[in-house]
Parts: sequence; C-alpha cells; structure tokens
Amino acid sequence: MTTAIETRELGKTYGRIAALSDCTLSVPEGQLVALVGPNGAGKSTLLNLVVGLAAPSSGEVSVLDGVPAGSPAALDGIAFVAQDMPLYRNLSATGLIHLTRNLNQRFDDDYARRRLDDVGIPPRQKAGKLSGGQRAQLALTLALARHPRLLVLDEPTAPLDPLARHDFMAAVMTAMAEDGISVVLSSHVLAELERVADHLVLISRGRVRLDGAVEDLLAAHRLVTGPRDEHLDPRWRAIQQTTAGAQSHLVVEAPPDSPTPLGWEGRPISLEALTMAYLREDARTSGPTPLEALR
Repeated sequence: MTTAIETRELGKTYGRIAALSDCTLSVPEGQLVALVGPNGAGKSTLLNLVVGLAAPSSGEVSVLDGVPAGSPAALDGIAFVAQDMPLYRNLSATGLIHLTRNLNQRFDDDYARRRLDDVGIPPRQKAGKLSGGQRAQLALTLALARHPRLLVLDEPTAPLDPLARHDFMAAVMTAMAEDGISVVLSSHVLAELERVADHLVLISRGRVRLDGAVEDLLAAHRLVTGPRDEHLDPRWRAIQQTTAGAQSHLVVEAPPDSPTPLGWEGRPISLEALTMAYLREDARTSGPTPLEALR
C-alpha cells in the first residue's frame, strides 16, 4: 500500500514543551483522512511538519510514498490551505493567480481561471472584498491549480457558514474523484467528517490516540448498556462509562466477533461518538495541553 504520509517516532518541541511526541502513523494515498483533536493537541504542528513549514525535533516524516517532507520533490507535490487562508487582501483574484504561478514550478493557469468563473468569483475583485466563502474557494483554487498529489487542509471551513462549508467540501470531493489526490483535513466539525472521511487520525495532548480506516475503527468499538455492577467481557476495554440509576452506558473497544452479553444491549457507534469518547477519556487527565502551557 502506498502512503501519503508516514511518520516514525516523530516529535516537535518548543523549548522544554513537547507539542508532538512519539507520533507514528501511516496515512494511505487516495483517501480523505480526518485529523481531529482538541485545540492545542498538536494537529497544526503535525501538518506544519508534513508540509515542510517546520523541522522535526526527533523522528522522521515522509510524504508521497517515501519522499522526505520539506524536500523539493515533496513541496512540488503538496498543496496547503490554512485556516486563516492567507491571501494578499489588496491583490485581485487574477493578481493572485499570476503571483502563485510565478512562485511554483507547476501551475495550471487555465484551470484556475475556469474554476473561478465556475464558482462566480470576479477576476478583478480584490481578495479583501470577497466573502468568507469566496476567499475559501479562491484559496482552494490556487491550491488545486498546482495539481498536487496531496492536499493538506488545516481547518479551512472553520469560519464558513454551512452553505459555504458544503460548497467547499463538494469541491474537495470533486477534485479527489477527478484527479485521485489524497486529502488530509483537520476539522472540528465531526458530523461533516462522518460523511466524507475514509481514515481517521485522532491526536490528543501531542500523541496519536487513533490511526486507522474509519470502517475498521467503527467495527472495533460499540455502545453498550447493561447492569451497573456487571463485569465486562475481559476482551473488552471501556473507553468511556456513565451511569444512570442501575444502568451503565459504555463505549467499549471489543473484538468485532465478540457477542454482546445476555442482559446487555449493544449498538453500532458513530464516528462522532467514538471521537468524543476518546477525547473525554483524555480530558480526565489534569493539567493543560502542551501547547496551552506555552500561552
């Protein structure tokens, strides 16, 4: 299996603070990978290492099936859209196309102009005068016109309204279908990720908690309800537990073929519920996240 991103014991420290520790994961090519975690968890740190905006303090990171992150070959094959969508506000859409073309070895000018026309962005309109949804589409257009093999999106839909967010994600899915690109999307909108994600990477407190195909992770976890004081199957691991009267409600990691015990009720788990269970498990640990300690 070819990989879009692969890390081995990757770490990044700022002074004595570890923003990312012992990060080992393998992200397959050709899929949409959801990167989730709370603020300060290390998601942006990981993405900055992947796209070459930062250097590791320890470990290794490669992209595009073994190319060192930050190398010329890696930079040529990766496009990055950040949350703040850093566009020169005083440049027009056409001016930004011209600038981006001159700064990159590969840029499809005709594609960019066609796409701006398709999404209704006036070519002479300055970026600072565009709506939030239009700025997001402009930033995405500049990224896709490079025809990358890997598109990295760091919470680009966070400031958008629901319609603009839907249109942005529709454009991403179209690019995947037409060009076969890999996508890594960092987002807090779990319901949105449930519809589109093939692979999940969950980071909390600078460490990878989950890394795997969404289908496999959902099959390995379930929601169960049963008697409060009843012992669980020893093959099960409780991720989260709440009680109400004589009943216990749990999120458990369990072998897919293990039966639900007599007297218990089991049902499939959603990606959102699975993610929240792991985040709540980590939230029980006292103290700030590594990056929050820097503030």
